[in-house]
Amino acid sequence: MIKHIVMFKFKEFSLGRNKQENIDLVRELLQSLPSKIKKIRSFELGINIIPGSNAYDLVLLSEFNSFEELAGYQKHPEHLKVAEVVGQVCESRIVVDYARDDG
Repeated sequence: MIKHIVMFKFKEFSLGRNKQENIDLVRELLQSLPSKIKKIRSFELGINIIPGSNAYDLVLLSEFNSFEELAGYQKHPEHLKVAEVVGQVCESRIVVDYARDDG
């Protein structure tokens, strides 16, 4: 199993919306992906509750059966639409992908 973790740090203002509005928008867009992309095994989103200079605003925890399925997710047109918005409203993001041994 492959774990895919992404943390997002949002700009204070972008696309005519404030930070919280963009967090809500991206969260909504991300939440729509599991019903559109069947390669996703599990999908969890969380909004940071303790602000700080080192804190990120939103985290995505997802799982895939293989690196190939993760790659298919990343190239899927619906994911690319969300990634385009993320690129405009986030100042940075951090990604970790790793194989988890289930047994």
